[in-house]
Amino acid sequence: MTLVDTEAGLADRILGGWLGRIAGNMLGKPVEQGEVWTRDRIDRYLRQAAALPLTDYLPEPTGDDATALRPEWRQCVRGRIHGSCRDDDVDYAILGLDLLETHGFGFSTEQVGDLWLLRLPYLQTFTAERAAYRNLADGLKPPLTATYDNPYQEWIGALIRADIYGWTCPGVPRRAASLARRDAVLSHTGNGVYGAMWAAALIAAAFTAPTVRHAVDQALAVIPASSRLARTVRRVVSLHDTRMSWEDTLTTIAEETVGMGWIHTVPNAAVLTAGLLYGDGDFTRTITLTVRGGLDTDSNGATAGSVAGVFGGAAAIPEHWKAPLEDTVRSAVFGFDGVRISELAEWTLRLAELEA
Repeated sequence: MTLVDTEAGLADRILGGWLGRIAGNMLGKPVEQGEVWTRDRIDRYLRQAAALPLTDYLPEPTGDDATALRPEWRQCVRGRIHGSCRDDDVDYAILGLDLLETHGFGFSTEQVGDLWLLRLPYLQTFTAERAAYRNLADGLKPPLTATYDNPYQEWIGALIRADIYGWTCPGVPRRAASLARRDAVLSHTGNGVYGAMWAAALIAAAFTAPTVRHAVDQALAVIPASSRLARTVRRVVSLHDTRMSWEDTLTTIAEETVGMGWIHTVPNAAVLTAGLLYGDGDFTRTITLTVRGGLDTDSNGATAGSVAGVFGGAAAIPEHWKAPLEDTVRSAVFGFDGVRISELAEWTLRLAELEA
């Protein structure tokens, strides 16, 4: 009998996904600006604070570093956290949960857009999502909402919306990917859509995969093998297989994806894959390596935390990651600010059991 063969086991895995996503997001939030907070600068910051190896939330800044951090850092560094701070990486998980509760698993892409207009403030959307939101408000319909005046079609936005489809399809990565695709095409194309499918499948696979590597392999199977995303993820896997160090793997991939930008799906999926493989199922090591990898640190930390949280369950997440969250989420999604993390996990469990 596997852990997800019992309701208690499934509940622990789903709660682990929610807690992991929120903790990973909070860890990466202060340094979320890839052109400023490079991998070297993040490690220099940690070294100056005697916080390497990183095993907890980021330490408070000293000197000039405070001005370079995201302004939310005061709610995200160790000793200052009292519940999660608001972030789109968590808002979209909540919005996806509301989508499935409202419309069920047969939802349409149009219904995703309708829910955005109803529940999500325009100024809390960014890049491809803001372009799609504007197009929706102007009366455009999918898939034109993703392509009209939208230069961000392959950026990471759709990937960060995918967790709910993995959490509600435990052990069924292809079903999770199909749901994520239906959501993603509202705002993304190409590798942007594949990133959402890959992430949803990765999380679904983490419920039953014997190792993180098995989950990565299963997720690769749901996207086109010839896509730039699949080729880059396979490249990270191959470098890991040669026992190349985490640092050298990321340096190699950075050279091979140069020019794609710090919010593009492909290089961020590489950082995420490296964090998962070198973290090898250990929650703390997985999210800290992922955030130290740079680029879109809060998004990558959130997805890495979701995968690792599902893989080991909530009980395996060290208390110092969970306790400061105080079982509370701040959210810009109308009607959900202040919701309990445990409540979100309970609603997700009901949906997962319904879909089983």
